[in-house]
Amino acid sequence: MTLDPAILDTFRALLAEAGACGEPEPTAMVLSTVGADGHVSSRAVLLKDVDARGFVFYTNTLSHKGRQLAEHPRAALLFLWKSLRNQVQVRVEGTVAPVDAAEADAYFASRPRESQVGAWASDQSRPLASRDMLDARLAEAERRFAGAPVPRPPHWSGYRVQPDLVEFWYGVAHRLHERHQHRREGGTWRRTLLFP
Repeated sequence: MTLDPAILDTFRALLAEAGACGEPEPTAMVLSTVGADGHVSSRAVLLKDVDARGFVFYTNTLSHKGRQLAEHPRAALLFLWKSLRNQVQVRVEGTVAPVDAAEADAYFASRPRESQVGAWASDQSRPLASRDMLDARLAEAERRFAGAPVPRPPHWSGYRVQPDLVEFWYGVAHRLHERHQHRREGGTWRRTLLFP
C-alpha cells in the first residue's frame, strides 16, 4: 500500500518549508523501535529518501536499532520543526522493511569517503574500550581501501518505514493545536481531525 499522494505532497512541502525557514537539520527524525523484550528505544537519525513507498534511513544492521528491527519490524518516526510556523510535528507509524541492495549500494556510494570508511571501522552500539581503539580501526580501514572505492559493508543498509499512520500536528496558540491524522484502513487512507 502506498502513501496517498496528498499526504506525500504535504510532507514534502513541510520538509522544504522547514529547510527554507532555517531549521538546522530538517531531515532529522526521532526513530523509535522495540525489541522482543518489549523495551522501547529512541534515537535521532536522518531521513535520506521519501516517496510513495515510505521513509528511508540507513544504519548498521547489527546496531541496537538494527537488532530491534529484526526482532520487531515496526517503528515510529517523529519530525519536530520548532522554527516552522508555530511549530510543526509529523508523526509516522508503520512496518519496516529493508531497502534492496541496489538502493543501499547507490546511497552508500554517494556518502563522503570518510563516512564510508567509518562504516567499516565502527561496531555501532557495541562497547568501545577507548577512542584510540576506534582511531586504530579507522586507520586500518583506510589502509585496506587505500586507492580504491570503498564497498558497502554487508552489515550496513537502509530501512523503509512503510506508514499505516501519518499525523500532521500544527502548533496553535493556547495549546489548541490542529491535528490531522491519516490512517490506512484496508486499501484506503482515512483522514480524521483530532482534539489537541
